[in-house]
Amino acid sequence: MKTILHLISSPRRESSVSIQIGKAIVAKLQQKYPGSKVNEVNLLENNMPHLDAPHLQSFFTPEEQLTSEDRDAIVHSNRAIGQLMDADIIVIGAPMYNFTIHSSLKAWIDHITRAGKTFRYTEQGPEGLVKNKEVYVAVASGGIYSSGPYEPYDFVIPYIKSILGFLGMTDVKIYRAEGLNIPGVKENALEKTIAEIKQRV
Repeated sequence: MKTILHLISSPRRESSVSIQIGKAIVAKLQQKYPGSKVNEVNLLENNMPHLDAPHLQSFFTPEEQLTSEDRDAIVHSNRAIGQLMDADIIVIGAPMYNFTIHSSLKAWIDHITRAGKTFRYTEQGPEGLVKNKEVYVAVASGGIYSSGPYEPYDFVIPYIKSILGFLGMTDVKIYRAEGLNIPGVKENALEKTIAEIKQRV
């Protein structure tokens, strides 16, 4: 039995391809690990705030010195880190917007990336503290970015793999539906990804 954290960062609700991919991954994981608990977090509906001065101040203030205002500011970060640490498997919905991730997912990453909590500095360099996690990333894009002339424009997967690896999460699997706006490709893009999930997850 596993605890699965499913993060949603698409505003498109039921029409979102990244959400459909994420749910397909979660469903396959539930088949693989019967009785698993799923914690679905919609980052838009939960209003994950973008970092501002009070958040940053609270991050770098010792626990015993936090004011009531600091504690209010740090609540989103503490909750997100708690959910992350409690999970055995993380499923991240990451639709591509203007070659990168949605700002709600970036805000989540900013809130979980905290020195002393999810990584630390050592004499040998930074060390990720979020270990022994299995991560699946559900990517959807209108164009094709896994290969071809527009591959250099993909800032979704390189960024996600880099920041997760920095935090200690190196077991990262990517499932992407691409070409969703390209005639002749879009008709079968999601179906192909779902089939891949059923075979490989």
